[in-house]
Amino acid sequence: MSKITKILCGAGIAMAASLSFNTMAADGATLYTAKLCQTCHGAEGKAPIMPQYPKLNGQNKEYLLAQMKDIKSGARSNGMAAAMKAMVANVSEEEMAAIADYLSQVK
Repeated sequence: MSKITKILCGAGIAMAASLSFNTMAADGATLYTAKLCQTCHGAEGKAPIMPQYPKLNGQNKEYLLAQMKDIKSGARSNGMAAAMKAMVANVSEEEMAAIADYLSQVK
């Protein structure tokens, strides 16, 4: 295998991995489940397991994203933010945006 072929092959693999990640991040419904959001907020964000947990479906996308980012950064520490902080620790901003977009469209 020539050096150019190896470089092109490596670039192709990196591009495929990047596209795969972007596709996954764009699928907020899948991420909502994969990141275990339904555990506390219920299916489609409609049925929280406790009254203190908010219903998320139909909320404004920018509001949802801001809340997740504030909880992750520690800017928001009231209410149940401590429980949420651990949940959003491994969620990227791109994934948060996809989840917020999904939840904003659930009626």
